[in-house]
Amino acid sequence: QVQLAESGGGSVQSGGSLRLSCAASGVPDSMSCMAWFRQAPGKEREGVATLNNAGNTRYADSVKGRFTISQDNAKNTLYLQMNSLNPEDTAMYYCAAGRGIWSAAFAYRVCPFSDYVHWGQGTQVTVSS
Repeated sequence: QVQLAESGGGSVQSGGSLRLSCAASGVPDSMSCMAWFRQAPGKEREGVATLNNAGNTRYADSVKGRFTISQDNAKNTLYLQMNSLNPEDTAMYYCAAGRGIWSAAFAYRVCPFSDYVHWGQGTQVTVSS
């Protein structure tokens, strides 16, 4: 049984930092992509960052240069380091696992912001101005 458990959310002031963690268990090797998504009240869920099993990353334009996705394989934990937070980053943050899409050009599975199979329960991030 796949379990994804997020932690590390909280309330910070604008300009502050947080590091989210996602403890993963039971994730099959076929899940080549791990990702962070977020959903703000009244808005659709959006992809924030992805990481494939080759170490390749993808970021939403809104977080490039501020957020960093990483993984500690020994601890089976996915991280999202968030710096220079602003009120627009306020949302529930979710981690997810997915298969990705094989790219013949890159010879590895690329990770879009769609088609994720397993989801955590989320952790709330609130940024005040």
